[in-house]
Amino acid sequence: MSDIIQLLPDSVANQIAAGEVVQRPASAVKELVENAIDSGADKIKLIVKDAGKSLIQVIDNGCGMSITDARLCFERHATSKIRQAEDLFAIQTMGFRGEALASIAAIAQVELKSRRMEDELGTIIQIEGSKVISQQPEALPAGTSICVKNLFYNIPARRNFLKSNSVEMRHIIDEFQRVALAHPKIFFSLHSDGNELFHLPSETLKQRIVHLFGNNYNQRLVPVEEDTTIITVSGFIGKPEFAKKTRGEQFFFVNKRFIKDPYLNHAVMNAYEDILPSDTYPLYVLFIEIDPSKIDINVHPTKTEIKYEDDKAMYAILRSTVKRSLGRYNITPTLDFNQETSFSNLITNKPLEEIQAPTISFNPNFNPFEDTKSSSSSSARSSSYIAGFEKKSGIPQNWDSLYQITQQDTAEQLPLLREEKAPLENLGTATTVSSSTQDVPKQFFQLHNRFIVSQIHSGFMLIDQQAAHERILFEHYLEQLENNQGSSQQSLFPKTIELSPADFVLMEDILPEIQTLGFQARPFGKTTFIVDGIPADLGQGIDETLILEQLLEDFKNNKDELQLNKRENLARSLAKNAAIKPGTALDNQEMAELIDKLFATQSPSISIQGKPIVVTITLQELMERFNKN
Repeated sequence: MSDIIQLLPDSVANQIAAGEVVQRPASAVKELVENAIDSGADKIKLIVKDAGKSLIQVIDNGCGMSITDARLCFERHATSKIRQAEDLFAIQTMGFRGEALASIAAIAQVELKSRRMEDELGTIIQIEGSKVISQQPEALPAGTSICVKNLFYNIPARRNFLKSNSVEMRHIIDEFQRVALAHPKIFFSLHSDGNELFHLPSETLKQRIVHLFGNNYNQRLVPVEEDTTIITVSGFIGKPEFAKKTRGEQFFFVNKRFIKDPYLNHAVMNAYEDILPSDTYPLYVLFIEIDPSKIDINVHPTKTEIKYEDDKAMYAILRSTVKRSLGRYNITPTLDFNQETSFSNLITNKPLEEIQAPTISFNPNFNPFEDTKSSSSSSARSSSYIAGFEKKSGIPQNWDSLYQITQQDTAEQLPLLREEKAPLENLGTATTVSSSTQDVPKQFFQLHNRFIVSQIHSGFMLIDQQAAHERILFEHYLEQLENNQGSSQQSLFPKTIELSPADFVLMEDILPEIQTLGFQARPFGKTTFIVDGIPADLGQGIDETLILEQLLEDFKNNKDELQLNKRENLARSLAKNAAIKPGTALDNQEMAELIDKLFATQSPSISIQGKPIVVTITLQELMERFNKN
């Protein structure tokens, strides 16, 4: 039997390695931009076409490469960052594995142009599928320019797994933002299909955050700074009132390297405990400086995971640092008696002769054992006492009218008791809650402006008015999206909404569906949209800018957590933002219409979050509660 084990060709080995290093165009962008940073460049330009599928080009003014280095950099495990294994624990550069360029060259058509400052001529190399097509000298500007064309051209199956251009472009923007945040002193620019999305000059970290995410972030940031013998923490965190429902704006950098660490994220979230709703996430851009010998970054090819020598100490330091910054800038409640109004401030100093002793009066005829019904004077005294108590304690004068509901006329109650109605226990079918007696309308009651109470044959039911309205709107918007029938209400004055570049790309992707729902929006400039109208059923007094921003946030949140399709995601997001909120008072007609429309939906008992909308309590359950000893 012949031998069956053999060495793979370098081209095949590189394609296998590319599956770990280059998962999508954004992965190639990350590796190329990090190489430009390691070259010492202070100006880096990124150009992409078709979301990186057709072209990824990175131009820098770094140190450049010699003829030999330009040829050798495409070999596997060829790197200028380390010389021996011990160097892994003293790494200060972004790359070090020597796999990125070899992997990219194995699955794309690559052209490299590079020249060192001291050389007169540079080098141009063209490679396709790990094979060098040509190499020749040429007059070039100092620095390096690398073009990656037709990514995965020789692996069609892998190319078919790529998402739409808008999705891949959002991943590229995410990688670009991470690198730009980590190096605010470097000039960065990003061009997509001929449009400049980012133009970031050398600036401070706060200015870089504002330029990346928008001018409104200038008032949302709280500085963080702490220096210990273990780590040094710096950066910014967001104020709790500006927390969002997505995790997109949370960045950790260890020695200027972006990482993903749920453990450290838990430390930051723990610092926001009791001042932040459980389903929201604050902004933070935090930099941790630590001795490279105390961490291991050679955990994963993407280099976004790190192992620490003392992770518990890092957790405690990070949590206390964030908590201290929130307290220092008066974000969390404090007990500062120098700032708060004390009881001593309420005491006014008066001359001794103006001070009067308090007088005490009592009724000598008061008898606590006397029957109040038999004495008119006692009744008067009781009435005056109750009135005074109500006035002092804030109880309304007509508090006893709450019990008048039990004294309704029997003739008015009998039609309601005798009415023949369809059973409402089966909430899966559409049932109209209407009275057979036209003279007496069906009565509903609102509990705490949040729940609707309605009597049914077997007892009564409680309806969550917000969840009910969300279900109604969700199915209504879903039908509009399926039938392409959405009515719009023209705004008196167009509104301008400025988005971050990532949200702008997302908005362009879902713009046809947005317009189907009734929004009249159109692009205006690099990251700006103009809104000329909103859906007609949203009503008056709606802030177009606010509802669109919330719609985008909920859309991203649902996409990450629920993996919904585009139409269902949009319908769910808009329904959640357009529904009535707890605390909204409804009259009897509005409650009746809400219940009628709820039971006309396909799933009246389940909310769009999968929770119950209606809770039924039977008379038998009530009797058991009252009969308990």
